[in-house]
Amino acid sequence: MKIIAIPTINGELSSHFGGSEYFSLFETENGKILNEIILPTPEHNPGAYPKYLADNKVTDVILGGVGQKAIDIFTHHKITVHTGVAVNKTKALVEEFLSNKLVVSDNSCDSDHHEHGEHGGEGHHHGHGRH
Repeated sequence: MKIIAIPTINGELSSHFGGSEYFSLFETENGKILNEIILPTPEHNPGAYPKYLADNKVTDVILGGVGQKAIDIFTHHKITVHTGVAVNKTKALVEEFLSNKLVVSDNSCDSDHHEHGEHGGEGHHHGHGRH
């Protein structure tokens, strides 16, 4: 069984990992979706999201953009990272992933400023329910 996580905002992939309202987790087996779980996001501290997803047995994560430190933490927890994915409905992305048709490109957030300052402190308010 694979458990695929997608940071979600308005039912779609959040283009920025730290800007998600919640995580959509899809339990899959033999190329089929068995179950979808909505998981609330924990407090956004550096490294918290990857550890939180690892604690929830996630095997793969589909992302738009994410900082390198988060990728390193995912890798440490043996979670496969698929970055540079275009925004789409979460279920459609998982179906593409399961059929080996998921389009990945360059990570759109490959600089470390996403782990400090702008996205690590009080200035970080991408979609955290403040609309």
